[in-house]
Amino acid sequence: MSFLSGIGPIKARQIIEKLNDVSQLFELTPHQLSKLTDIPKNVFVKMKPKQALEEAEKTLEFNFKNKIQTHYYLDQKYPSKLSQCVDAPLILFQKGNFDFKSQRFVAIVGTRDASDYGRKICKELIASFQNKNIVVVSGLAHGIDTYAHQYALEFNVPTIAVLGHGLDRIYPSVNKTLSTKIIEQSAILTEFKQGTAPDRENFPKRNRIVAGMCDATIVIESKIKGGSLITARLANDYNRDVFAFPGDVFNEGSQGCNNLISTDQAHLIQSPEDFMKIMGWEERPVNASIQPKLFNDLNQDQELITRLLSENKSLQIDVISQMLNLPMSKLNSELFSLEMMGIIVGLPGKQFRIN
Repeated sequence: MSFLSGIGPIKARQIIEKLNDVSQLFELTPHQLSKLTDIPKNVFVKMKPKQALEEAEKTLEFNFKNKIQTHYYLDQKYPSKLSQCVDAPLILFQKGNFDFKSQRFVAIVGTRDASDYGRKICKELIASFQNKNIVVVSGLAHGIDTYAHQYALEFNVPTIAVLGHGLDRIYPSVNKTLSTKIIEQSAILTEFKQGTAPDRENFPKRNRIVAGMCDATIVIESKIKGGSLITARLANDYNRDVFAFPGDVFNEGSQGCNNLISTDQAHLIQSPEDFMKIMGWEERPVNASIQPKLFNDLNQDQELITRLLSENKSLQIDVISQMLNLPMSKLNSELFSLEMMGIIVGLPGKQFRIN
């Protein structure tokens, strides 16, 4: 389905919701599909199902030969946070064995022309992620992306590289050895089938995956325009937390970060501790008095919310709603009550954790 002409991920989801089975797209006429889905007939006339099936067969064969996994957006192995994004890819291709469950994902992005200042920040930040159940995500580009992956490997922090092309090549080619090491330790991902070149228009698409699959995005050095700012904007659109390190006001390479901060598009951070504190991920001693107070005098929904949060460091409101099947209006009311009781605390990005 992802290879059908003229159907992007948003339209695809609309169609999937209205069909009994996706195979109907390849079996019914455009007129029948339009009647079944209430979507204009011309959408289905343009989709070229025969060509899509041929492309799918080639891709299956390539993936089998190269030990590439394919994740459909409704599969359990698909990155859970990314699946919540309305424009997330229908499928992802993964090379490397990595389980996306129960992990904290942090995107680290920045300029291709990294300075010593940027490299030092990047190294110190990733070193602080050791043994914190944090996965570093970036785009394997020159500059900060490359350093993020390299330092993650150096400090034994899992790292995922998201590509803007097919898995039959690596771009930039200078990072081929680096990509091999990433595959051995974690994985590389792409939504693009084999044969897809690293064309300019593919990289904003790549950036939405980086932003969407992560709990937070950190920008380390950026000019006033650049791909890292696109990732930051997308992260904000997805209601993810965005962070930026400030820089020299006279340095062109710091203008993007400084602008993100001054326009309230990113939290200002000056250290790894700042980031961990804002995210609510700092080490906290276990309070033995919490458990008794958690479940006293709570209604059923409040108890469910509290139990869920007690099993996780923190969760976003949309994730809580999805996991407990609670309407957002009801959930907001119960979360407010729990905050007033002092049982939970709200965090940036509409996240909550046990107090």
